[in-house]
Amino acid sequence: MIETDSAPLPVFDFADRPDYSEFVLAADTGPRQPLKGFDADYTDIVDYIVRCTHKIWEEKAIGLIYTHYAHNATVHTSSGTIYGRETVVRNTIQNQAMWGDLRAYADDVIWSGDERSGFYTSHRHHNTATQSGYTEFGPPTGRKISYWGIADCLIVENRIVEEWLTHDGVTVLRQMGHDPMELARRAVLPYTPHTSGEIDRLPTGQRAPEFLTVPSAEDPLAFIAAILQNLWNARLVNMVREHYAAGHLAFLPDSRKLYGHGDYENFVITLMASFPDLALTIGHQCVLGSEERGYRVATRFTLQGTHEGYGPYGAPTGRRIFLIGISHHVIREGKIVQEWTLFDEFVLLKQLHGQLGTPVAPGPAEESV
Repeated sequence: MIETDSAPLPVFDFADRPDYSEFVLAADTGPRQPLKGFDADYTDIVDYIVRCTHKIWEEKAIGLIYTHYAHNATVHTSSGTIYGRETVVRNTIQNQAMWGDLRAYADDVIWSGDERSGFYTSHRHHNTATQSGYTEFGPPTGRKISYWGIADCLIVENRIVEEWLTHDGVTVLRQMGHDPMELARRAVLPYTPHTSGEIDRLPTGQRAPEFLTVPSAEDPLAFIAAILQNLWNARLVNMVREHYAAGHLAFLPDSRKLYGHGDYENFVITLMASFPDLALTIGHQCVLGSEERGYRVATRFTLQGTHEGYGPYGAPTGRRIFLIGISHHVIREGKIVQEWTLFDEFVLLKQLHGQLGTPVAPGPAEESV
């Protein structure tokens, strides 16, 4: 049973770690949750997101995108935003040509919503594949890759209308045998005018940043939101020792797997040192669970900052970064015990070290505006 703010719904809870075969057996057995407008073989929203991903990517029923994405679907990544279902079809075909045996293993789905307002899902998955086709970096290598990804989706009547994607891009490139920094330096970015002005992290004037009171973990969304605000925006790194368990385990970009307080504090401080004005803005949260069993909280956020410090991303460039990130936190007995936090560090490197494209001269229509 998954418990929400409303009545409990009899749907799969990934705390019990069902595998895909259980979803297959449950297909066409009738809904366990109201799903107006959804295909009849889906039993609940977790079943929908896991099995439609499997159908499209592993069974290669790519054409199901036409029935599972809105015609004007919007997909957000740290590299930019794409529009339209046909673009999703094209990108899926191109990716399947690169990774013919891709397997996406669902690790958790944290969700909220209902059939009236739409569902929001945060789907964490671990992917394996062989580079069997051409990529922008060269011909097939036959190398194996294994990496984490998280996809957040807004779904209305069987169709994804908006999606936010992030994955561990640096890990993929390293496993392919590439140097991510070298590839980032060779990348040509779309021309972007110089960005000026302050990043909106602190209040205006002489006031100090807002220090939020961290509520009890019985309110898990506010608990996580306050910790993230205090930790990243107010620079209260003491949040780690106060609210993370001593044996806290974190899965982070570049295949980092950190244990305990010290390593995690170093991760936070190192990122802040590279981007002294770093700001985190929460875009969406949802939660599943209970106090007795523990809570799982999904938080989508953006990171903005200016590269003005030395660190793992090279000498300061003065450039701005903008990244989409997603975290999954597990809370037990009032402490964060485990998390997965993903943002695409290869996109970060490209934003810092890529070559800027040439500005395009405005045409007559643009000049007249």
